[in-house]
Amino acid sequence: MSAAIEATELVKTYPPEVRALDRLSLSVQEGTIFGLLGPNGAGKSTTVRILTTLSRPDSGSARVAGLDVLADPVGVRRAIGVVGQKHGADPEATGRENLVLQGEFHAITGRELRERVAQSLERFGLCDAAERQVKTYSGGMQRRLDVAMGLLHRPRVLFLDEPTTGLDPEARAEMWQEIERLAAEERMTILLTTHYLEEANRLASQLAIVDRGRVVVAGTPERLKSDLQAEAINPTLDDVYLHHTGRALRTANAELKEVGA
Repeated sequence: MSAAIEATELVKTYPPEVRALDRLSLSVQEGTIFGLLGPNGAGKSTTVRILTTLSRPDSGSARVAGLDVLADPVGVRRAIGVVGQKHGADPEATGRENLVLQGEFHAITGRELRERVAQSLERFGLCDAAERQVKTYSGGMQRRLDVAMGLLHRPRVLFLDEPTTGLDPEARAEMWQEIERLAAEERMTILLTTHYLEEANRLASQLAIVDRGRVVVAGTPERLKSDLQAEAINPTLDDVYLHHTGRALRTANAELKEVGA
């Protein structure tokens, strides 16, 4: 199985001297859900921005769907779907109008566009609200529309940046079911960033925990939990997360002491 996403030694610094990514590397296999976890400011969103061509690294390289994100950003954009943390739909337009506009961005027109829009509205349970302005949608409906827009052009790789933040438990469960369906039925590669450890444990077949711009541990949820068997009787993903982010913080403090900071 080949890698759908590869990042190698990514470095990104923001002024004045904020090191968002510190030689971050990861690999995501085709047809899998990959969970990227970490505290606020760990570098998750910066990683996604680079992989989706919205930002350039200071150094390092990355490939998505077999394409170099620096050498062929247009090709990468055609191959991916992106659902960011903030809603991407025009609140003054209707759900249908937003989907049509998204299709036109990708040069989809005519009968094919109408069919894809109709299929998307039905798949995400938005048919009854299709002619309503998006500003009248509930949070869960807006999030479903965001995902529908990200999938309209049938991407090979889907990036979901904290897709369930702010949703109520019912809407979150519905979103989980749709993500699982995409991976199972369409063999789509999905990179998911999340703060919810339960979400990562349920959805991701592989995951990485990021802290201070570095991957501090990576593997399957089962393997990471088994690594803590000696430290906990029944380790959970919460234990794994706290163990590794805490260790990363202790290491960072030790490095600061060595340089006299």
